[in-house]
Amino acid sequence: MFRKKRKDHSAEIKFDPETQFAVIRSSICTGEKVAGFKNRKDGHFTEVMLIRNADDEKYFKETYGLDTVKVEY
Repeated sequence: MFRKKRKDHSAEIKFDPETQFAVIRSSICTGEKVAGFKNRKDGHFTEVMLIRNADDEKYFKETYGLDTVKVEY
């Protein structure tokens, strides 16, 4: 009923498929998932959003035009 309005992250964080790839980092201990982009050259991770359910993951993929997202533990 009282849900926070989602921000449009595509305007804040730019995704460059040539230098970055999409990743969902998942904690083995807590199960927390965070979506973001990892730099191909140095491995730097840029956090974009918290993934709470399948709808959040779908929103992340649609926002950045992704088909699949790699999961790292």
